[in-house]
Amino acid sequence: MTRMVQCVKLKREAEGLPAPPYPGELGVRIWQNVSKEAWEQWVQTQTRLVNENRLNLADIRARKYLAQQMERFLFEDVDVEAQGFVPPSQ
Repeated sequence: MTRMVQCVKLKREAEGLPAPPYPGELGVRIWQNVSKEAWEQWVQTQTRLVNENRLNLADIRARKYLAQQMERFLFEDVDVEAQGFVPPSQ
């Protein structure tokens, strides 16, 4: 049976993640409160942030920056996007 959560990002009940997607207390918080769909949205946004800002993930500052952006995106309902990113036209 699929685990359902009340997603803080989507503001509705949706399918939950199968396991915490991030280490530590933050990972558990995400697992308990963020849906699979919202997490997939974050992964796409994170990829754009890394690529557009040319982040080096070996750098602790880049990882801290991404963690901050992740919390803002998932829990504070902030529209996080890479500067200069233009979505493809439909």
